[in-house]
Amino acid sequence: MWIGRDDSSSAEAPRPRLLVVDDEESICFSMSEYFSLQGFRVDTASEWEEAEKLIEATEYKVVIQDLRLTTTRNPDGLEIIRHIRDHNSQTKIVVLTAYGSSEMEDEARRCGADAFLRKPKPLSQVAQVIQGLLESPSKHATHLA
Repeated sequence: MWIGRDDSSSAEAPRPRLLVVDDEESICFSMSEYFSLQGFRVDTASEWEEAEKLIEATEYKVVIQDLRLTTTRNPDGLEIIRHIRDHNSQTKIVVLTAYGSSEMEDEARRCGADAFLRKPKPLSQVAQVIQGLLESPSKHATHLA
């Protein structure tokens, strides 16, 4: 009887979805491996179009994204932030980028980013930031109240 309870409780708790958007394959791979071990179901995207389709098809708890996905000067990441906010205001967005000026951080936060981290950052620290975001009330809901 106890075994049945254990089985049903694990079946009731689906793994939260996490999306990694970065054009560096090694970053997508390492984050996918790390966060899968942390209990997330992880998808990865290396370009804007791929990320857009995944965001439209899936409800993510967390998105970790770079701001620049190509060598162009246009920061694709800001468009991704806006797109996520249009589809799910509860998704936690963590920007992880090497292109982190204070102006870019301000712009990313205005678009809806919940956290802004500069590369390189140990995965354990990224995980701590995500845990804090998931445990705190949504700032978007707070602003509406």
